[in-house]
Amino acid sequence: MTVPAMLSLRDCADLEQLLSGLMVKGVGTRQLLDFPWCMELAAFVRAHPMITAVLPADPVAVQCTFFEKSLGQNWLVPLHQDLSIPVAAKVDHLEFTGWSEKEGGHFVQPPMSVLQQLVAVRLHIDACGVDDGPLKVVPGSHKQGRVPLSEALAERDRLGEIPCLVEKGGALVMRPLLLHASSKASGNSKRRVLHFVYGPRTLPYGLGWRNAV
Repeated sequence: MTVPAMLSLRDCADLEQLLSGLMVKGVGTRQLLDFPWCMELAAFVRAHPMITAVLPADPVAVQCTFFEKSLGQNWLVPLHQDLSIPVAAKVDHLEFTGWSEKEGGHFVQPPMSVLQQLVAVRLHIDACGVDDGPLKVVPGSHKQGRVPLSEALAERDRLGEIPCLVEKGGALVMRPLLLHASSKASGNSKRRVLHFVYGPRTLPYGLGWRNAV
């Protein structure tokens, strides 16, 4: 689902200025919810009627990742699902798998009951057209649960693939379980995105979010 004009051109300009002051290594960072301005933006996004309608009960923003794709910082992403969440600390339980560390924080793959409640909102600071390495999604694939990598391409062949083109200031709303990929950018513009993830306020088996805004 796309939401047009969630941000005004002035909002985009203000965000450009804020992001230009970040000390970002590589193509982005996952830790933006540490900043008060990002917390405020997360609350603004959550309150939008089209966003509220698809969120779980009592939702919180649990992550905001910044991506910048351009000819100077270019990459492709193979077909995958987003299965890991940022948490405060490790908890030993058979339902938690795939522990990892990214930017000094703990990540884990939680039970399906958690993954099915997650909603991602990708705010586009720049317009994203066919030449800008847009996200390509396999419609309906989130209903399949975890899809093994060995079966992902077959699911794409069965269900098809849709490029997600988004105007400047617009948003793409998706389930992280949706199979998705992206190609390298081939145009001359930037594709800057703030990728918010919203989930349930509480997690099972004593697990806690790293951020819950």
